[in-house]
Formats: sequence, C-alpha cells, structure tokens
Amino acid sequence: MEKAKIYAVLTGIFHDVFDNDSIIVTPDLTAEDVDDWDSLSHLRLVLSVEKSFGVRFSASETGKLKNVGELVSLIEAKM
Repeated sequence: MEKAKIYAVLTGIFHDVFDNDSIIVTPDLTAEDVDDWDSLSHLRLVLSVEKSFGVRFSASETGKLKNVGELVSLIEAKM
C-alpha cells in the first residue's frame, strides 16, 4: 500500500478516535499536537489502526513511536 493511501486511512481513524475532523495527519504529528490524546485514546487509536490495516503491534513497538511518520513506517513494515 502506498504512503498516501496509508495517510488517508489514518486521517479517517484520527478523525473518528478523537472526534475531530480538523486534525491534519502529517508525518510530524505527535500526541502533543492533538487535544485529548491521552493513554486511553492512544490505545483506541492503536487498536483502530491494527484493525484497519490487519496488523498487530507489540506494546514496545507502539511505545517507541515518536510521531505519525514512524507509525506509518511501522505499518509498512508489518504489511
């Protein structure tokens, strides 16, 4: 799957999880950039990403992520 498609899917996931259609998903986006991104919403986000892309992440993998760009790279590696 090409990066543009991954970002398009992630944008929908972010809008759904955070109930905010104004979020613009970029490689540099971090939890600090999104209101209400706490540990619970992070878990919901990870589970939604896993379901949408048919992949599984370990806690250590998701714990190391610094931004959405790293998440996209991890998704690509798992597909």
